This record gives sequence, structure tokens and C-alpha cells, in this order.
Amino acid sequence: MEDRELLRHMLAVIAYRGGKTLRDAPASFFRYDTGGGRTPLDILAHVGDLMDWGLRISKGAPKWTEATPAAPEAEIRRFHATLEAWDAYLASGAPLGGDTARTLSGPMADALTHVGQLAILRRMAGAPTRGESYYQAAIRPGQVGPDQPPPVKPFPE
Repeated sequence: MEDRELLRHMLAVIAYRGGKTLRDAPASFFRYDTGGGRTPLDILAHVGDLMDWGLRISKGAPKWTEATPAAPEAEIRRFHATLEAWDAYLASGAPLGGDTARTLSGPMADALTHVGQLAILRRMAGAPTRGESYYQAAIRPGQVGPDQPPPVKPFPE
């Protein structure tokens, strides 16, 4: 797999796993407070910041910015929009700035970690999602929008 394909696949992984966690989440989930640290809404906004940063890295201008969290629906739209923008850049064949390994270990790994945090927080908030075999999931580069395929092999309830 070439660098662009690998980066695009990782974006699709983040979209699939993150989309699953965000889909049909109750409004109360986004305000869930463990008694310290970030709420799920804060974490989601941070993931958007990471995806924006990753796109700027790919464009050769790795400036970090931090957005103020918006309403949950807006942050969910932003989540997919930032993934779509970065994926479109990678798919365009435009020059690729930044180092692929550092991009994977930086914004992408951080985002995937935070998606895992969101899944755990959703379970703690009383609205768990059903587990599945992600190895068998129908994850494809370019598939980064809110419409994700259903699980191929969900775990028994």
C-alpha cells in the first residue's frame, strides 16, 4: 500500500469507528462528565482539530488551531467534513507534505485514540454500541462520510 492509500485507509477507519460511536447517540452523551477532563463533545471537537491539522500537514503547512466546540450536531458534521476534506486532498494527487509515519503516529493515531475514548464514554453514559469484528468491517478508502456500511460481523448481544 502506498503512502496516500494508507493515509486514506486510516481516515476511513476513523470515519467508520467514529461514525458508529456518534450515530444515534443520545444528546445526554455529549455532556457526559466523568468528574474531570473533557466531555465527549470536547473530545469530538478536538478530533475535528486533529483532522484539520492533518490536512494542513499534508499540504505542507502544519499549523495547529483549536476550535471552540459547537453543538453536537454541528460537531458531528464537522467530524465528517474534516475527514472528507483531508481525504479529497489525498485523493487529488496534490503534493504530499509531511512525513507519512509521523502523520500516522500524530494526528491519525491521536484521533483513533479519542474515538476509542468516545466509545468507552458512550458505554459509561449508558448508551453502548454493539461490538463487531473490525478486521472484517467493510472499511474502504474514500468512505469517510456519515453514511457508513453496516457491520459485517457484529458480536452477539
